[in-house]
Amino acid sequence: TGPTSDTVCGMFSEVTTKRSADAVFDQVCEQIVGGGLEPGSTLPGERELSAQLNVSRSVVREALQRLAQAGLIEIRHGGSTRVRDYQSGTDIDLLGRLLVHSDGSIDSVVLRSMLEMRICIGTDAARLCALRASSELERLAATNEIADKQDIDLEFWAAIVSGSQNIGYRLAYNGLEATYRPMRDVIAAVVEPELRNIAGHRAIARSIRVGDAQGAESAAKSLLETSSHEWAQL
Repeated sequence: TGPTSDTVCGMFSEVTTKRSADAVFDQVCEQIVGGGLEPGSTLPGERELSAQLNVSRSVVREALQRLAQAGLIEIRHGGSTRVRDYQSGTDIDLLGRLLVHSDGSIDSVVLRSMLEMRICIGTDAARLCALRASSELERLAATNEIADKQDIDLEFWAAIVSGSQNIGYRLAYNGLEATYRPMRDVIAAVVEPELRNIAGHRAIARSIRVGDAQGAESAAKSLLETSSHEWAQL
């Protein structure tokens, strides 16, 4: 089992990169997300951390402030710095770190969660877009290159989410897209059936164009579930 409420010592290695505050942030974040530091664990003080990591205390302080802003730790003024439960204390910005393990492998549970959330957001955004916007969305180009289809598909859904005029969906979609793009080569095989479903994309565009909210919602759900068999097996 990992550490609990005791102070954690000797878990970090020296930082030698230019952006040392980023490297400190990355190390501590990886320990928290990976389970090396459990909720309630106490981090070493700034002096000890700076010695372990071979960086100045100001660099450690900057990294700790960023970790606190991200909801990963709680800094108690005049007291200890404790690890928070990241599942209840952070937001969608952490998805990218959760998706890829330190060895480069993909976390199948996180990927499945992303795709499930994408269905919910995309479906309702299509409904709202049909109610609130009349933008032309029938833009999926005729190409057999999966990478090109992914780019076009991302633009397609960005237009729909923007058209929904729901800022929450827009910000959530931004987070999903930022996580998706660097890993798209790995994810491509999972979503390929959806990317090749041109008729499904056109059905959404037709419903949105005529203001058919229910039809847009139904078509979006159908399209986004095209690849569900593939990722449900993850």
